[in-house]
Amino acid sequence: MESPFLNILALAALVLLIAVTGGIGYLTVADWRDRRRREEEKRELKKSTPKRR
Repeated sequence: MESPFLNILALAALVLLIAVTGGIGYLTVADWRDRRRREEEKRELKKSTPKRR
């Protein structure tokens, strides 16, 4: 006979695992998006800056 406490504990562990995995995924996508934006701003700045001789 299984203990209801163990069932609740397993469910809580599963929910926390999903939450942590989702958080890591979100942070990874946000970092990728920010890095892409910074690189694009850098490229635009190089295009708009006149070259000195």
